[in-house]
This record gives sequence, structure tokens and C-alpha cells, in this order.
Amino acid sequence: MKKILLFTSISLLMLACNQKKEKIIDSNKLSTEEKKDSTNIKTLFNSALMDGKSYEWLRDLTTNIGGRLSGSPEAAQAVIWGEKLMNEVGLDSVWLQPVMVPHWVRGEKEIATYTTNGTQKNVPICALGFSVATPKSGILAEVIEVKSLEEAEALGNKMEGKIVFFNRPFDNTLINTFRAYGGCVDQRVQGATVCGKFGAKGVIVRSMTNAVDDYPHTGTMSYGNLPKEKHIPTAAISSRAANILSDDLKKNPELKFYFKQSCETLPDAPSFNVVGEIKGTETPENIFVVGGHLDSWDLGDGAHDDGTGIVQSLEVAYLFKKNNIKPKNTIRVVFFMNEENGTRGAKKYAELAKLNKENHIGGLESDAGGHTPRGFSIDANDSNTDLLKSWKKLLAPYGLHDIEKGGSGADIGPLKGENVTLVGYRPDSQRYFDYHHTSTDTFDKVNKRELELGSASMASIVYLMDKYLYNDTPVKQ
Repeated sequence: MKKILLFTSISLLMLACNQKKEKIIDSNKLSTEEKKDSTNIKTLFNSALMDGKSYEWLRDLTTNIGGRLSGSPEAAQAVIWGEKLMNEVGLDSVWLQPVMVPHWVRGEKEIATYTTNGTQKNVPICALGFSVATPKSGILAEVIEVKSLEEAEALGNKMEGKIVFFNRPFDNTLINTFRAYGGCVDQRVQGATVCGKFGAKGVIVRSMTNAVDDYPHTGTMSYGNLPKEKHIPTAAISSRAANILSDDLKKNPELKFYFKQSCETLPDAPSFNVVGEIKGTETPENIFVVGGHLDSWDLGDGAHDDGTGIVQSLEVAYLFKKNNIKPKNTIRVVFFMNEENGTRGAKKYAELAKLNKENHIGGLESDAGGHTPRGFSIDANDSNTDLLKSWKKLLAPYGLHDIEKGGSGADIGPLKGENVTLVGYRPDSQRYFDYHHTSTDTFDKVNKRELELGSASMASIVYLMDKYLYNDTPVKQ
């Protein structure tokens, strides 16, 4: 027994020594510049975790202003808030960029019920953005359940006078929940376009979430090229209600569903992107954008979507200034308006950048929530993609292992070009669609440490991009 214990102890000691030796070897593999970078990245993380401001900024935005749907008074308040905050951080210049945005309003709280076996069931429901209202008395009709746009299209005139119920859930075998969302969201966006042309009376859609709960998820929808007389009311019901309704339809295919909503689209409203920058010390004509979207849906407070992205983007600039990191290129922080239902802010920003002949060489967007950092997705040419991937050894100690080619973000996407390196910040996605576009997207759902780790992660990759991308003569777009 003693020999076994002695052997075990020696084995563990050798393993510990090997692990220590491995760390030393890894450290020795770093060049002099990489060691400097490693030190600066550590400093950025220390500053974010010990002296970060993002969490309190988010508290202020979400609890004192709340949901910020484009065109709303709350969105206007958020613009004032953003401009003031950028000035307080001490950016070299801050300005507002005018943009006209859609102005859709929800109106009174929506109602939905149906009766089966003599029992009336209330259904958690919410109108989808840009939907028309029901008649004031609501609509009542039989329900046809479908799983896809193709299945609905095949019904043709059979859906006339009916409510079409799209009930395709997330594919929960997909680890990346954004892929699951992408596999379902077409029914929310295009359902009314397909069904309206065949005379359906309305559309209801299963909420876009992994969870099974009682919170309906809103989001934008479209009527495509349908004439106005074929626009039909469209709403989302909660995932649990979708499961129950589906079961009840199997037992009683002729049950009738009732819902009422009073939403409307008003004339476009004036708004702004909020823009601030730290001027570059060597090539100030080269611009890196860091941003998220200031607007949010109206049901909750827009904490994860996208309050976290807003405060993290500004904290990148705050961390640079706090640690006296002077970027070679201009670092521009942008709070984009109207990502949720139009991306008018992103389009206006790109339009003005082109008009003013600005040379954007990169961008970073945070619009995937404030959960634990996992890495970045890269939309760039092969050379710059490989360069960013080479930084894994510097970023992996902070949990940033996933640095791969992929998309960037809806707001920086219009800046895409052969010599523009666009990056999307990617936190853990497992809980994001529990809150996305719901009344539960509130400040208390955001973890302070996770948020600050995200700010530091973003600041670190901006630091590396600023230092190593386009070191030679800038390549014009």
C-alpha cells in the first residue's frame, strides 16, 4: 500500500512539474513585443475588473430610461444620456449624427384567448414590430398549425379566413443558439407575407427562444410587397403557450383563437446616432469603429439587447484613456440608432462615411448579450483573418478561445470591404434567448463580472488591431 501511495505521489509531482514547465515554455515562446502586449492586456483586464464603469452605466440606462424603441421618448432620452456620458469619459470629440427612423408603437396591452372543452385559456401574446392592429373588437378564427413557410405556402387558399400558427421550435441540438435562432426566425419575419396573400385572417408565431416559459418574444416582421389591404395582424405567443395550443389543436382541430392588438406605424421620426472618438496619434485618418445599438424593444429595459453592448463599447475608450494607451489610429465609439427595426442608423453612418471619404479600416460590434466572453468572429480577408487568429495565445488565458471566421454585426456590416476587418464580440450564447426581445431583459439579468470581462476582452482586441493591422501605408477602401 505504501509503495502505491509513493508511486502516486511521485506521479502527481512529475505532472505538476511538467505543467509548470509547459507554462514556462509557452511564456518563452512569446516575442518581446508579445510579452509587452500580454502585459498591456493584463492591465486592461485588471482595470475593467477593479475600476470598470460599465455596470453602473448600464444600471442608469436601463432603470432610469428603460426600453428605447426607435422614435420613442425613451430613445430620445437615451441619445441625450449617451452624448453626456461620452463627454464625461473625456473623448476628444463627441457629436450627434441625425437620422430619420421608423416609429412603430405597441398601444394597449395585447389580449389572446381560446376555449377548449368548456375552459377558456389566456395566452401570453405580444404584437410583432411593424404589424398592423386587429379590428377594435379583435379577431376570432379557426387555427391552422404549420412548421415552415413552405408548409404554409402549400396550403394556399385553404388558409383564407383562418389564423395561421407557425410552430417551429429552436433546434436545441445546436450548441450555438444564434444558429438555432437563424433556423427559425424566417417564420416570424416572413409569415405574414406568405399568409396575407392567401387571405389569412392573422398570424401567430411561436416565440424565438430555447426556453419553455410564459414570456412572449417580440421582434420585427415584414409584409414584403403585399398591398396594404392584405396586411394582417401578426403576433408572437410564448413557447409554453405554443406547446399547449399545439396539443389542444390535436384534440380539437376546430377550436377558435381570439386575439386583439392596437399597434400602429406612425410617420418616421427624427433621431441620432451618438458618436465620439479618440484621435489617432500616427494615422488619425484611419478609423476603427467600436459600437452597439442604443435602441431596444419596448417590452423590457434592453439590458442584454443591447445595453451591454453600448456600455462595453464606451468602456473600451474609457480603459484606453485610464491606462494612457494612445491609439495610432482613431478609435470611434458609435451608439447606433434603430438596429432593431430598420438599421437606419447603421446605413446613415456608412452613407456619411462614404460621402466624407472616411477610411474605415476596422470595426468591432457587441450585440450578443453581456454573458461570459468566449471569443470573436471575424469578417475579413484571409490575411487579416489569419493575423487575428494568431492572437489566440494572448487572449486564451482570458477564456477567449473562439476566434474564427464568421459574421460581425448588423450595425458595422455596411462598412464591409476587402481591406476592412470587421469583428463581432461573442459571449456565451446559452442564456441569451431567454431574455432576447422580452419583458425580462432587465438590469438584474446582467452579471457585473461577466459584463466587465466583456469590456476588457473588447478593449484587448481593439488594442491588438490598432497596433498590428495596417502597420504600413494604409490601404484605401
